[in-house]
Amino acid sequence: MNPVVIGAIAAIALMFGIMVLLDLGRRIGTSRLAREGESAAKGFGAIEGAIFGLLGLILAFSFSGALARFDARRHLVVEETNRIGTAWLRLDLLPPENRAPLQALLRTYLDSRITLYQNIPNRDATTAELARSDALQSEIWEAAIAASRDPASTPAPMLLLPALNAMFDIRTTRTEAARIHPPGVIFAMLGTLTLACALFAGYDMAGRRRLSPLHSAGFALVLAVTVYVIVDLEFPRLGLIQVTDSDHALVDLRKSINP
Repeated sequence: MNPVVIGAIAAIALMFGIMVLLDLGRRIGTSRLAREGESAAKGFGAIEGAIFGLLGLILAFSFSGALARFDARRHLVVEETNRIGTAWLRLDLLPPENRAPLQALLRTYLDSRITLYQNIPNRDATTAELARSDALQSEIWEAAIAASRDPASTPAPMLLLPALNAMFDIRTTRTEAARIHPPGVIFAMLGTLTLACALFAGYDMAGRRRLSPLHSAGFALVLAVTVYVIVDLEFPRLGLIQVTDSDHALVDLRKSINP
């Protein structure tokens, strides 16, 4: 299942869980107040402060890390565009008879890269396009090596081959960057701490006849939305937050190298 869909379902469940635990905490606190009096509410400040502080810390680091990875992925789109563009320009160093086949291969490779990112939600299509990109890399490299053996291309290999190698490297970098996410235990810990804080917050409201619907719903909604946004940032091609705007750089490059 789509990770962002799972995150949305988890956020909705978390919101209702928070509201339930707020009321449960209030009921527990009210029961203890009835049995022990005012002393039932004393001595828990340090524990509650530590747990709320830990929740805030994990939320901050999770959001900051997700945002940093989101920006890094956008930067990698521009980086790949620049490297493909550099490789394209250095093809001009080759004689015309060697240049034309490589230009055709590079156009096909760029089409494959654009198609790959347009098909990200479809796992099978993405896997197939990755394999196609790998095959095209091999063809481009073999054609470049063959062209570099031509005596008329003597100065070209020193500039062209490193540019092609850098273009291939950024493909691996982008693929691995898309797979980097926090361990699942971090999200589990975040959800557990959120529910624990809801229980303690409800306990602190012991003595009230009922909870304020506005404050309860607001508290639950804010925390649930924050968790969802963190998950959405981690998968920027699957949810509401998208990195696809940066792909226009690849599309614009493809238009500029039309035959």
